[in-house]
Amino acid sequence: MYLTPDEKSLVVANALADTLTFIDPKTAQVQRTVRGIVDPYHLRFTPDMKWLITAANRLNHVDFYRWDDKDLTLVQRVATSKTPSHLWVDSKSRTVYSTMQDSDELVAIDIATQKIKWRIKTGAMPADIYGSPDDKFLFIGLTGSDSVEVFDVSDTTPKSVQRIKTGNGAHAFRGAGDKRHVYVSNRVANTISKIDMVKHQVVDTYPAPGGPDCMDVSADGRWIYVSARWARKMLVIDTVERKVVQKINVGKSPHGVWTLQHAPR
Repeated sequence: MYLTPDEKSLVVANALADTLTFIDPKTAQVQRTVRGIVDPYHLRFTPDMKWLITAANRLNHVDFYRWDDKDLTLVQRVATSKTPSHLWVDSKSRTVYSTMQDSDELVAIDIATQKIKWRIKTGAMPADIYGSPDDKFLFIGLTGSDSVEVFDVSDTTPKSVQRIKTGNGAHAFRGAGDKRHVYVSNRVANTISKIDMVKHQVVDTYPAPGGPDCMDVSADGRWIYVSARWARKMLVIDTVERKVVQKINVGKSPHGVWTLQHAPR
């Protein structure tokens, strides 16, 4: 789930139903459901509000939908390698990056031409992507490994520059809100690591039992809310006390997490 750039709607992707559900983030009321969005496993809005981009995980393509307040029009379908997983859009709305989970690749797509610019091999089972504030580096969670791989994408030729050991099953990211640190959930290790994006190193680790997945962070930065994928729970982690302080029962295989009073992403 993602908040639209204008913050008027929280968008929930229903991949198996081929729909998107728009929810009022303040009232939690459904605003509308858009049908015909094929396999929206992951989605991103461009910061300039011109495009909604989705990764069709089962069908091996990345789709560009023209974004407006009333309708979503499919403009381009970009064929990819096996299993496009997660997406990241740079701050200038020029490039969208996608991981290819089953072909161990990172792909860059030019948003203006909607064509692939380059691709590069990654470690095992790349999942979520997080970009540094200056757009120079990408951090990739290697779910089939114990690391986050760092790529320098500042030039026309990308390169892998480092692997940061975090814990088995490195998967999803959430910015800490200070433009310097990012959290990564280690699904198999049952931990969350805090990474310094300047020094490229882990600076703290928190327990997160039950297969931690997606996260959100409170506005003051103290609380991490994380879905425990294998435990049917949402965890609340106190980053000061460095421990789980609450376990909230939810439904099967919880995934996305969002809170209204959140830290900047």
